Amino acid sequence: MPSFLSLLILLATVVSGQSKPNIIYLNADDLGWTDLGVQGSTYYETPHLDKLAQSGIRFLNGYAAASNCAPSRACAFSGQWPQRHGIYTVGNSKRGKSTHRKLIPTPNKEILADEILTIPEVLKKAGYLTAHIGKWHLSQDPLAHGFDINIAGFHGGSPSRGGYHSPYHYPNIENKNTGEYLTDRLAKEAVKIIRQHQEKPFFLSFATYTVHTPIQGRKDLLKKFQKKEGNDRHHHPEYAAMIQSLDLAVGQIVRALEEEKLLENTLLVFTSDNGGHENFTSNAPLRAGKGSYYEGGIREPFFFSWQGTIQPGQIHKKPITNLDLFPTFLAAAGIAPPSQKTLDGINLLPLLIDKKTLPARPLFWHFPIYLQAYQKNSRETRDPLFRTRPGSVVRSGPWKLHQYFEDQGLELYHLSNDPSEKNNLAHQHPEKTKELLSLLENWRTNTNAPVPTQLNPEFKPIE
Repeated sequence: MPSFLSLLILLATVVSGQSKPNIIYLNADDLGWTDLGVQGSTYYETPHLDKLAQSGIRFLNGYAAASNCAPSRACAFSGQWPQRHGIYTVGNSKRGKSTHRKLIPTPNKEILADEILTIPEVLKKAGYLTAHIGKWHLSQDPLAHGFDINIAGFHGGSPSRGGYHSPYHYPNIENKNTGEYLTDRLAKEAVKIIRQHQEKPFFLSFATYTVHTPIQGRKDLLKKFQKKEGNDRHHHPEYAAMIQSLDLAVGQIVRALEEEKLLENTLLVFTSDNGGHENFTSNAPLRAGKGSYYEGGIREPFFFSWQGTIQPGQIHKKPITNLDLFPTFLAAAGIAPPSQKTLDGINLLPLLIDKKTLPARPLFWHFPIYLQAYQKNSRETRDPLFRTRPGSVVRSGPWKLHQYFEDQGLELYHLSNDPSEKNNLAHQHPEKTKELLSLLENWRTNTNAPVPTQLNPEFKPIE
């Protein structure tokens, strides 16, 4: 039965003339867990994002379902684990030198298959206008996956058609003149959609390329941060300028909603596709970063805002994942989950609106692939050569278990006591290790997750 509060919300939206809320999905690229002021940074400046986070509910344990961009985005838009859609990484799964790879990794798919049902396809069928702005990275054209409007989205994973400063050329957005900053332009396009398309509810996917490489800040903001003193975690002026551009873009979107009197009928969610790039920012106290399945690679800023519906000022410790977005968006729109579709996340609305307790559940990650290291001899990754070697991870309550397929290595961490994942407790807690390993193995079996076993004949052990 719906709660009294839920019924009031439904009545309010009907009275306002629109029975379904607008939904805006704000997805940053490579933004680290501590890269916002509200997340602890004293160097980066993000007043608009901080305000948005404080206007709703912020999750301290919000996760991406994969540690780099394409698989994370595929998980979010499909609502499914990587073994269901086959996108595990960007490009080839054989990353790094062949002589360093003991196993033949699982082949990787680079395109989200047409038969995989996506969020915009379901919302469009239910009467939503669907628009995508910015990075797509799942196919050549977002329009083939349920979007009515595409601005700047293509299969590229970085702003490779001119960078962040014009002249540039992206799909349906071109500027041959010098000086325009890409993030500013994308924000203007988002505002235009908000102002011009109010005849029916809209779903807006705003996926800035920021802060993905190349690291190119807006020139006036760069000058400001060059004069600002950093600290041991955050001190890169150009990266900081990019983050502020992201913040200003989100501020423009929220301001447009306010001016159009749409805030009370708009659900906004903000997160990132994976952790921060360690060459430019630090994810400390979390370990490692982009491409790793330690916390720094998968735990993200994650918050929801819906004025008048979600109580402001909430901070929650319950683990969630971007797999939860698909069922949550459908529930917000009053759409029943498609019967033919397996969704691997859960509907968060009972928590977001009614403050009900989420069911206890483990979170899983699977990566039967290799990702070469960004930094040589990094102490944050498991070894100096790779950010990721083939394996799987499960988090259950405060416990997190890593399993690696090359050597059957096991690492057990208690995240409440050790968010930096420094103290491997696998030998100290053999029963908990056995319990989580059994959970992980059963999950892989039930989801047909491929486990690479074929040895690489080119492999040469490092002595």
